[in-house]
Amino acid sequence: MKIFLDTANVQEIKRAVELGLIDGVTTNPSLLSKEGKEPVVQLKEIVKLVKGPISAEVVAKDADGMVREAIPLARLGKGIVIKVPLCEQGLVAVRRLAGQGIRTNVTLVFSSSQALLAAKAGASYVSPFVGRIDDIAGNGMALIEEIVTIFNNYLFKTEIIVASIRHPLHFVQSALIGAHIATIPFGVLEKLMRHPLTDRGIEAFNKDWEKLKSSLKK
Repeated sequence: MKIFLDTANVQEIKRAVELGLIDGVTTNPSLLSKEGKEPVVQLKEIVKLVKGPISAEVVAKDADGMVREAIPLARLGKGIVIKVPLCEQGLVAVRRLAGQGIRTNVTLVFSSSQALLAAKAGASYVSPFVGRIDDIAGNGMALIEEIVTIFNNYLFKTEIIVASIRHPLHFVQSALIGAHIATIPFGVLEKLMRHPLTDRGIEAFNKDWEKLKSSLKK
């Protein structure tokens, strides 16, 4: 399973790149607004750091406007993927962009029928939001299972990006189900590397090593 980092923060991206653990980045208007910079400037910085796909979202409400916004964004770098919301006009835009060879990530997917329509429209990626479904007492991971089954049934090339991941269990379940990609906040990435038994083991090894060094000095 590929790992994308869900952030627009350059420092977080640099740390993840240094670890060698991320295959791409997903951004959205909310994440970009948190950085307080002009979005295109911020995206250009990210393009310099990341070799894999980088999702940049359009904000227009009609297909014509989405396509107009998408074209200059796509020119920012080979890795740029245009993020488009799941709606009628969004699907029209996805079809047009696919015809121009521009990759798209259809976002705000909350049902398997939406994911199927996005794939048929030519989306390169679909992003079902598992955390937001769980927030309203739904079952986000059950949705991922449905989409994986449907895409496998019909051999869609569209890749599934599990989004709105809130904790490590979402990540592990995504891998068990067979999702192509999980996009995770940096805080979740940090949690994936931690385990209390690992911390305890390191502490014990260090204590024993210090004891040995002390005894040898005597």
